[in-house]
Amino acid sequence: MSTILSASAPTAFEIKSANLPLVALLLKSADLTRLSAEFAQRFGDIPDFFDHDPLVIDLFPLQAADPGATIDFASLVGLLREHRLSPLAVRGGDAGQMAQAASAGLIAAPDATVHRPMPAAPVEVAPAPEPAASPAPAAGAMVIDKPLRSGQQVYARGRDLVVMAMVNPGAEVIADGHIHVYAPLRGKAIAGARGNADARIFALAMSPELISIAGIYRTSEKPLPPEVQGKAAQVRLTPGPDGDKLVVDAISV
Repeated sequence: MSTILSASAPTAFEIKSANLPLVALLLKSADLTRLSAEFAQRFGDIPDFFDHDPLVIDLFPLQAADPGATIDFASLVGLLREHRLSPLAVRGGDAGQMAQAASAGLIAAPDATVHRPMPAAPVEVAPAPEPAASPAPAAGAMVIDKPLRSGQQVYARGRDLVVMAMVNPGAEVIADGHIHVYAPLRGKAIAGARGNADARIFALAMSPELISIAGIYRTSEKPLPPEVQGKAAQVRLTPGPDGDKLVVDAISV
């Protein structure tokens, strides 16, 4: 027999479960000087790349590379806050590291999961692939219809970027999604800026100073093969036994 209990609900508040989208920092080294230099190199000229995003520090990569490493969590938290990140939690450390993290105000988040989109398996490129075949994010693509000169920078946060004119040397185009350049690409192109390994870069004339997808990059110091240099091409990321690698494919237009 069921029993119905009388109850009253609070009128000033409610408590419900919620999901919070987090940025994950996969820490691979306890050397904060090196970490600071690499943050400055990647994000120094994009001061608004992060917008006080909540962050979890993932120590699993560090455990594999340097088990038991001592981490100055107070300095690490300060460094991350300088780049407009809001460290909240930590996962994957040993007992000592987790205790040090707690002393710095970080909570343990053993159940946090780090999502990394897996690159599609390499496939033979069709004779005439259409860049637009990749679905655009719900926000819609950012479209730039004027040439970008040296020193100019465009960042499409949370969406694709479409550039209808030349990206000159010294210019930089960045997108969290795909980058389409329907003109010569001679500057820097950074797609999947927040870790989207499925992002791609398309250009009608691929001659970049730098190309990068999800943090994997290649500079003009290593020239592209003749079959794609200066020609219509796409850049994608593929997994391999030695880690992710950039692949450049010629496309027909």
